[in-house]
Amino acid sequence: MLNRTTFSEKSFDSINVIFLTFLMIITIYPIVYVAFASISDAGALMGHKGILWRPLGFSLDAYTNVFRNPMILKGYGNTFFVVLVGLFFNIVLTAFGAYALSRKSLAYRKPLLLFIVFTMFFSGGLIPLYLTVKGVGLVDSLWALIIPQAINTFNLILMKTAFEAIPDALEESAKIDGANDFVILFRIILPLSMPVIAVMLLYYGVSHWNSWFNAMIFLQDRSLYPLQLVLREVLLQGEASSNLGASDGASAMLSVTLKYATIIVATVPILLVYPFLQKYFVKGALIGAIKG
Repeated sequence: MLNRTTFSEKSFDSINVIFLTFLMIITIYPIVYVAFASISDAGALMGHKGILWRPLGFSLDAYTNVFRNPMILKGYGNTFFVVLVGLFFNIVLTAFGAYALSRKSLAYRKPLLLFIVFTMFFSGGLIPLYLTVKGVGLVDSLWALIIPQAINTFNLILMKTAFEAIPDALEESAKIDGANDFVILFRIILPLSMPVIAVMLLYYGVSHWNSWFNAMIFLQDRSLYPLQLVLREVLLQGEASSNLGASDGASAMLSVTLKYATIIVATVPILLVYPFLQKYFVKGALIGAIKG
């Protein structure tokens, strides 16, 4: 039996292809523009108007200037520490909280959920947060970037919903065999929830990687600055050079490409990690968003 495509189906497919192609171009073009601009000749880029389809010349001066800063490698080290240690605390504590809240036998479960959801909409504010962090002695420590961000309420609810979708019969069978809650969590619940764990790794990882405001508030020791804060300083120095353009034309031109090189340096590590988690992303987000 022939499966003939009707005119309306062909039209619908054609419109979809055109729309998705357009969407892909406007999504990818800003990344391509930044990549081309970062390696372009600064003078040629300053004089260019309109769409950038290729590098204007070739120069790595902006990257050289970024990596010449001795704080860059230190910033990478501090950021990797915050991301790796922070992810460990994030996943473990969020899993513990989500597992407890997903158990129907938990006492005062609904009041606890209401209390937790309340924190999503109302926070204490910046000053109480700073005083709390200072009160426990975390100011001027990388732990100030990890401990206060240990559990995100939205991610906690997402993981709780994913845990609730796992059949209760598995837990009951494990308990009959003598398993306690730790065994059920680590040997049954978590292995069956790898897609949502991948989503948590991406959410928390990107949040730690891009975070700079908390570091600016809680850190005074420059040797503890994460990468984003170091790059912010580099960018501000570039803008300061641009403001002195009348007396230092070379620095002013370099500052044009410097901001694009800064974006690439800060973005590439996350772009390299994303493809490995992307295949779990849609499935994990849906599992956590839809109660089974």
